[in-house]
Amino acid sequence: MRLPLFAALLSFTGLAAGANASDAEFLNSLAGDWSGSGMILTRIGGMKVNVSCSLKSDTSPTTVAMNGNCRALAAVTRSFSAKVKAAGQGYTGNYTGPSGRPSKLVGSRKGDALNFAVTWAHVTNGDRSASMMIEKVGQNGLRLQTVDRDPASGRAVVTSRIDLQRQ
Repeated sequence: MRLPLFAALLSFTGLAAGANASDAEFLNSLAGDWSGSGMILTRIGGMKVNVSCSLKSDTSPTTVAMNGNCRALAAVTRSFSAKVKAAGQGYTGNYTGPSGRPSKLVGSRKGDALNFAVTWAHVTNGDRSASMMIEKVGQNGLRLQTVDRDPASGRAVVTSRIDLQRQ
């Protein structure tokens, strides 16, 4: 009886440092092909652009790598990617948007969401900081959202929100 319990404990402790079984299961639930739609602000106070997007997500017990693209106005396509790794009690990684320059992600998991502080690669909306969320919505939904501060009013503004479904 003790041997199977010991083997089970070893399999859980065999996960890389910082990733527990719950995190590994959560990250695995993000794997797959996704598609959906949403909106992106060109800048705070600027035009809201409706987009349709597709995303491929590959996972391991400690990482998630996402590669996607969004299409707007039937002719403009922009790619994006994110690679995140469990690190201690949190997550770190990079997000690369249409500029092609990587931005830094540091955050943690709360329930079905990874919440990140973003340090943009260049000044965006008056500074280099924002927040990003990757949220599992039900069994087959995924939401990607960024929020930035309006430099004039200081209020939080959703600058992108994309709702995807597993394909």
